[in-house]
Amino acid sequence: MTAVTAGELGGLKPARRGSIQKSRRQALFWSYVFLVIFAIFFLTPPIYMLVTSLKSSGEISAVTNPWWVYQPTLENYVELLTQNQFLVFFRNSVVVSVTVVAITMLISVPAAFALSRMKFWGSATLATGVFLTYLIPETLLFIPLFKIFAFLRDVTGIEFINHWWILIILYPTLSVPFCTWIMIGYFASIPKELDEAALIDGAGYIQMLTKIFIPVALPGIIAATIFAFTVSWANFLYPLAFTTSADQLVLPVGIVTTLIKGDVYNWGQIMAGSLLCAAPPLIVYAFLMDYYIAGLTAGATKG
Repeated sequence: MTAVTAGELGGLKPARRGSIQKSRRQALFWSYVFLVIFAIFFLTPPIYMLVTSLKSSGEISAVTNPWWVYQPTLENYVELLTQNQFLVFFRNSVVVSVTVVAITMLISVPAAFALSRMKFWGSATLATGVFLTYLIPETLLFIPLFKIFAFLRDVTGIEFINHWWILIILYPTLSVPFCTWIMIGYFASIPKELDEAALIDGAGYIQMLTKIFIPVALPGIIAATIFAFTVSWANFLYPLAFTTSADQLVLPVGIVTTLIKGDVYNWGQIMAGSLLCAAPPLIVYAFLMDYYIAGLTAGATKG
């Protein structure tokens, strides 16, 4: 159905106009229905986590309404934030995530620029291979990576396992391929007249990248940055497999391993820690959501 403007709608016959208005009302009604279902489905877990984090251990174990807090308390948050162990987890996560984001962007932006603008033999195949690399599940990668680090330990004498900095080496294997693929699509959508004009003016490829493509492609770069930060902040498998000591853990694994002791689950602190762990990505998405959506959708069409 083609879009009808307000002027065109006024010029239609009453029956036709009423049919279009009815169709719009039905579309709006079902949009709200599915929006409410979506909100309920995705907001129920964090709301339950928040409710549980505000309860004491006694209230959690009591047979009461699990969706209501009878005696709210911030005890779980205070205990976590005053524990040196939790602060160590948070520090490790921040250092690892920021470093991984920097490494990812330093690799993916030049790589995407080369694959999208500097055409050479096999560039299209290589660009496809970059994305296919991302599709390999990390559950298949951590075993060969573990063997590689064991081999390097035997050769160099350096222990790679059980150090938080090993995650800085591991996470780019997940973030670089996808970020490069995002940036390839974004760079390809930029009109070629820009780089042709820059070449005529005597600019080199480095100048083209830094003075033309990076400013124009800023939404795409921000989208790739958010993805790299999310991957490095929320990853669970790699830190679980490659770090074991409490002072080397990051937040996702540290919360689980230290707050679950045998069959004793400290649900209040687990929920509080999970919400605190989710806060940084939530803040990043809240401030940069417009750039993130623009960066993901701009590469879908070529100008």
